[in-house]
Amino acid sequence: MSSNKPLTHLLGLAILIAVIGCGGSSSDSENPGAAQTETSIKLAYVTNGIASFWDVAKAGADAGAKEFSCEVEVRMPDGALDQKETLEDLLSQGIDGIAVSPIDPENQTTFLNKLGENTLLITHDSDAPKSNRRYYVGMDNYDAGRLCGQLIKEAIPDGGEILITVGRLEQLNAKLRRQGVIDELLDRERQEDYYDDQDGVIKGDKYTIVATKTDGFDTVRAKEQAQDALVQYPELKCMVGLFAYNPPALLAAAKDAGRLEDVQIVAFDEDADTLSAIRDGEMYGTVVQNPYEYGRMSVEVLYKLASGNTGDLPEDPVVYIPARQIRSENVMEFWTDLNQKLGEEPPQ
Repeated sequence: MSSNKPLTHLLGLAILIAVIGCGGSSSDSENPGAAQTETSIKLAYVTNGIASFWDVAKAGADAGAKEFSCEVEVRMPDGALDQKETLEDLLSQGIDGIAVSPIDPENQTTFLNKLGENTLLITHDSDAPKSNRRYYVGMDNYDAGRLCGQLIKEAIPDGGEILITVGRLEQLNAKLRRQGVIDELLDRERQEDYYDDQDGVIKGDKYTIVATKTDGFDTVRAKEQAQDALVQYPELKCMVGLFAYNPPALLAAAKDAGRLEDVQIVAFDEDADTLSAIRDGEMYGTVVQNPYEYGRMSVEVLYKLASGNTGDLPEDPVVYIPARQIRSENVMEFWTDLNQKLGEEPPQ
């Protein structure tokens, strides 16, 4: 980021207030999504952090830009404040549509609604269902959490103690994934809007979640917390990482502690170190999303809204892209396809 971030923040905020305060005097502000010419459509794809996962999504967004002949700017902010400033800056540029993965949807809803009044707004990866976003593009994170729970059951069929790690729990996708894992392990039915407390032990008949550790997207802290947990919980049987960078941190901690033989690792997402570890038998498996399609589909939805070509968009404001379980038997097929999409050499 540039060194004039405070100035950018104030300028973007002033323009946002001015645009909203004008009451939408132009036809575009009265009707975000009014038909635009192909060459004039400018879109933005905004992530909730910086990670290899988002590099894959960027490749998809870039592919969408080529497919639909529009401009797409990809931004990867570092934290909630930076994301807000990024969105303000994009709005000040007169962007036609924004796809964003909200970091804290409960506290961002008012701000997101203001954005949605002045540009086309959709969410991806993590939703803000109480906002006025037009669509959500992504997987059902609760169901994906249950898929992860199934992998844990396969990895430690006799049960045992489990550590869950994740960047932050303010994000809806994190909350839903974690709850899906817990409900699957404890053989519960889904309960709408119910989330187990982060603090304390969650005990079932066979499986016990000893702790949920958040690290604020700090990879060093993620590894340190895993190292501490391996000491604190000597009977630990499985460590689970819910964000892309978590599993490699867990792997490094287990290797340093000499615990790969007795502690299984179950992952989320398709970090290269995760896929390599599954191939080599150092991790049991991972639940993968489709970040490439998140990027490409987000551009498609925004382009069709902006150009007025909405005839084939679904009436349901949720565009689900299903998750998949990856184990040793299908990891190379998946990895090869992923590298092909990224324009990289096949994995060795």
